[in-house]
Amino acid sequence: MAEHEPVVVYTDGACRGNPGPGGWAWAEPGGAWASGHDPDTTNQRMEITAALEAAGSHPGPLVIVSDSTYVVHCWRDRWWEGWLRRGWRNAKKDPVANRDLWEQLVPHFRDRADLELRWVKGHGGDPMNDVVDRLAVRASHAGHGDTGAVPPTEDQLGPPDRPGATSVGRPQPAGATPPTARDGRVPTGRLVVVVGLRDRGLAASARGATAARRLAEVLGAQRELSPDLVVLTGLRPGAEELGARAAVAAGVPYVAVLPYPDPVSDRPAGERRAFEGALERAEQVIVLERRQPPDPEGRRAALARRDGWLRANAAAAVVLTDGEDPEAELVLRRFEEALGEEVWVLDL
Repeated sequence: MAEHEPVVVYTDGACRGNPGPGGWAWAEPGGAWASGHDPDTTNQRMEITAALEAAGSHPGPLVIVSDSTYVVHCWRDRWWEGWLRRGWRNAKKDPVANRDLWEQLVPHFRDRADLELRWVKGHGGDPMNDVVDRLAVRASHAGHGDTGAVPPTEDQLGPPDRPGATSVGRPQPAGATPPTARDGRVPTGRLVVVVGLRDRGLAASARGATAARRLAEVLGAQRELSPDLVVLTGLRPGAEELGARAAVAAGVPYVAVLPYPDPVSDRPAGERRAFEGALERAEQVIVLERRQPPDPEGRRAALARRDGWLRANAAAAVVLTDGEDPEAELVLRRFEEALGEEVWVLDL
């Protein structure tokens, strides 16, 4: 390798439970690799750690290839400059999540002109992305990491955690089962959930029309970056209903995620018709629980479980809020805790 040619290193992080036991890994195509374990962590922390460990292990010209937009966008869009300027506060003046790790990684972004980060679609058939994914998952299960100077063996990788994962450095065979998302019912792709204000009159209002246009702009821009973008929406009146409308306007498919069968059985006829029309336009409908709860308390609990499912499966979120509605603000906080900087806020 020429002296000026950068080393290419793939990185990935994994977590069982988010938070829960996690693992990180980096690997050079055809070369060295390393992995590590954390007994109580999050997926985002493992993604940052993987990039940090790769940067710390490669002092020369380096290209880090990651499937984490959280990490890649921080370098590419220079989020860290704003964090430093605001004393480690984000644009909302809140403390930056995972600051302890970013404080170690940001100096590499700031001081190394020979460092570049590139994004790769996760579970998209890239052999090296599969390798680091399997190494990170294995570390999360094994409770320890490992290292090697040559590519890992199948035993060191452990079994694939999903159908269709490639073996060491070998391309995925033709006709192999396509990769699946965390929940096998959702399609592959970059999953973005639209949540926030729950207002039955929002969709029909001028404010709702403006919000739908802004949402469509956000989704259209995200589709430019990720052509495989898929919107997740529960279709509840308000932000979720507008999410489906904006997805159609932006030419992005959407998946309706329902907490239980027929969640609009007690709604007026007009709302039921609108809901059924939105279901018909959905790329797919996922019903999380088999039975409709018998009382309001049970329905609220099922909705909370649905929101947890969305946080666990989405890669990013768009949250509509007016800065005053306590329920929307709570939704925003919980998604920021789960997804960190992968949350866009549309303040109405």
